[in-house]
Amino acid sequence: MKQVEGRRLSSRGAFEKLKNLPYETLSCARIDHHRSFRKGFPEAVYAPGKTLKQLEKIIASIRASGHNLIVTRLEKKIFSTLRKKFPSLRYSDDARIAYIQQTPRIHTNGKTATIAVLTAGTSDLPVAEEAALTLELIGKHVIRLYDCGVAGLHRLLDQLPRLKEVRAIVCVAGMEGALASVVAGLVDKPVIAVPTSVGYGASFKGIAPLLTMLNSCAQGIAVVNIDNGFGAACFAASISS
Repeated sequence: MKQVEGRRLSSRGAFEKLKNLPYETLSCARIDHHRSFRKGFPEAVYAPGKTLKQLEKIIASIRASGHNLIVTRLEKKIFSTLRKKFPSLRYSDDARIAYIQQTPRIHTNGKTATIAVLTAGTSDLPVAEEAALTLELIGKHVIRLYDCGVAGLHRLLDQLPRLKEVRAIVCVAGMEGALASVVAGLVDKPVIAVPTSVGYGASFKGIAPLLTMLNSCAQGIAVVNIDNGFGAACFAASISS
């Protein structure tokens, strides 16, 4: 459209380019190239269950589109193999995400952060980093506030001034999952609660915190699936725009 505006491309030429863009059909997948236009963030690739050859084809397609690339839950040894073919591919050990940054991140010139990613404990960090890095790749400004669980409530209360400045809070917790209710009761910001599979036997691999979050009496809480940091990031980005 910028080319049309600058008279470097005719409307007919633009139509020919656009009509084939919505998705690309590969032998193993249909790549949605218009997702960033509809949703504000690109299609993500969920790595588990995909072969190396399938990942290579999908990554090549998204890279060629010019959009940012996000590959979630990718094992580091597979990343090491993929990077031989895609040298621009980067990896976060904490988030377990491989990514290619092709569009610039949005830099805010204010002192307050847009979205806070808060965890109950250090063991929740992989899910939290999946959310935080996804938000940054979408173009959001993030502050990370980790290990602020209710077992030491003073750690959370110390962060209240910062939590009151942000647009939304991604709250990541395992065990009994009480943190989201406490946070939502203290601030007037929307809270996206992410139950994690962290915890002893009675947490049932995330079922206990999931039910706690779903049954919260505090207002303003939305709950995503167990360990779904990516989904929480997309929702937080949508409501904080």
